[in-house]
Amino acid sequence: MKKYNFNPGPSILPRQVIEATAKACLDFNGSGLSLMEISHRSKDFQSVMDETVALFREVLNIPEGYSVIFLGGGASLEFCMIPYNFLEKKAAYLNTGVWATKAQKEAKLFGEVVEVASSKDKNFTYIPKNFTIPADADYLHVTSNNTIYGTELLKDLDSPVPVIADMSSDIFSRPVDVSKYGMIYGGAQKNLSCAGVTFVIVKDELLGKVSRQIPTMLNYETHVKKGSMFNTPPVVPIYAALENLKWIKAQGGVKAMEKLAIERAEILYKEIDRNKLFVGTAEKEDRSRMNITFVLKDEYKDLQDEFLAFASSKGMVGIKGHRDVGGFRASCYNAMPVEGVKALVACMQEFEAAH
Repeated sequence: MKKYNFNPGPSILPRQVIEATAKACLDFNGSGLSLMEISHRSKDFQSVMDETVALFREVLNIPEGYSVIFLGGGASLEFCMIPYNFLEKKAAYLNTGVWATKAQKEAKLFGEVVEVASSKDKNFTYIPKNFTIPADADYLHVTSNNTIYGTELLKDLDSPVPVIADMSSDIFSRPVDVSKYGMIYGGAQKNLSCAGVTFVIVKDELLGKVSRQIPTMLNYETHVKKGSMFNTPPVVPIYAALENLKWIKAQGGVKAMEKLAIERAEILYKEIDRNKLFVGTAEKEDRSRMNITFVLKDEYKDLQDEFLAFASSKGMVGIKGHRDVGGFRASCYNAMPVEGVKALVACMQEFEAAH
């Protein structure tokens, strides 16, 4: 039975990326050594790093004046590194879910934080609109896609201050105007690579401006100056990112990824809205293309475990919703084929017919 991986992260990767990385872990570049045991200072791995950065720039069309670095600690470590490096007087945060809330909490340890808007009043089922960004803020922080609640900010904001965006779960799923951001960051384990590496795209001119002393490892300048090689980088996830970037480019780049994302989302949301058993949880205008959340209608709530078991028996993996929302979540990242979404729709229709 074919299985379809709808896990929210770590999540689906193209099969060829997995195979190429596995091959390198057995024998890297014909060296007779594993990727896991070579020196990160070797010429062979330096070329991997250089090519990964170059492809990252090319695929996302990153302009001059920005650095691309790879770090450890996940997006969660960035929650404190960002205010450490950029918060001098005041920071603005848009609160759209759990991860935005956690980022905001960390920032409060370093200075004044203004919450420009929040969708907490409706359990984060929408993206706030028409909020005012303080012109005297050091930066505005946003979370572009909310994996738990299934909402997504699909446009690049115009802002009087630098925008810093957590794009952990929708990076490379659509074109982004990087010039509108001071920094873009995220954990790689959804649309870029396997778990273990964090990507950071940072505008160089914003660095080194705060008056506080910053510990060496928490200072972005440290990693920019050393090309992500100040300490041993996570070599296997970086290699997997390289292979995935090659795959994205071969498929037609981020425009092709966006086309597929729209197609997958339209197919599944159409079924959610049609099906007599299910209902979507996010406001329609703010629905995520990456994490599609839905629940059983109130009169069918007692069928939740039965549907999960049924879906699992049909090869649907990882569709249980987060505990804060309940129900179901189909994470449709770049590597998810349209046939996977169609298989889930067929599963939902079969379950509907039986009940």
